[in-house]
Amino acid sequence: MLLSVENLRVVYHDVISVLHGVSLGVGEGELLVILGANGAGKTTLMRSICGMIDFYDGKIIEGDVRLGGKSIKALHTTEILKKHRLTYVMEDRPVFWYLTVEENLLAAAQARWDREVAKDLEEVYRYFPVLKRLRQKKAGFASGGEQQMLAIGMALMTRPRILLLDEPSLGLAPLVTEELFRIVGRLNAEKGVTVVLVEQNANAALAIGHRGYVMETGRVVLEGKASELLENQDVREFYLGSGEKDRRSYREAKRYKRRKRWL
Repeated sequence: MLLSVENLRVVYHDVISVLHGVSLGVGEGELLVILGANGAGKTTLMRSICGMIDFYDGKIIEGDVRLGGKSIKALHTTEILKKHRLTYVMEDRPVFWYLTVEENLLAAAQARWDREVAKDLEEVYRYFPVLKRLRQKKAGFASGGEQQMLAIGMALMTRPRILLLDEPSLGLAPLVTEELFRIVGRLNAEKGVTVVLVEQNANAALAIGHRGYVMETGRVVLEGKASELLENQDVREFYLGSGEKDRRSYREAKRYKRRKRWL
């Protein structure tokens, strides 16, 4: 595995336990989907992988994060970005509102400024033509979908080997989400960027993913190929809203029985 998480346990403020022994892996060039409801621990997992957990008064108390067989758990997030080319796109569209679209992209390239910046800028515009049309527009005046595309474009300017995307469809219209995920799928297929996609929109995410994991209350409760998860009755019931209607709904079952099904 290119990136592996091994028995990870994470707490906030020394007392709030969020991850309880999470283990998963992603291979080179793979598009991995991580599903889960709010509070499942998905964002905490992303922060732990990219070295940002300390910023939120969090701590890894057990387990390891390994990239290419080497532990990166103790590295600062800037070291992980520069040495291992792992880039994290946080939720809520993190862009510089008072800079133009192109200034945002060039600012992101400061992490690896070289003679290839102009070439990479044009490549970002090729994947996101809307950004080229808006390149002189202040990012703060762009729509939510345009800002999300800009955030991913900024990540591409760092030349990532591994791209972590945290809830990129949050607050976006279905058509915008469809277009965004189509582009993410192209980036994975054409550029070979390894992608870890955290999402609640299971249908859209699994449609472009290779494998997936389902998280619930800080644990991995299910894993498999994306096609298998799309057909899994539990996933369909809780994440796709398409459980069989002629049978008793899992939602009507006692909670402990549902958890036993996951486990």
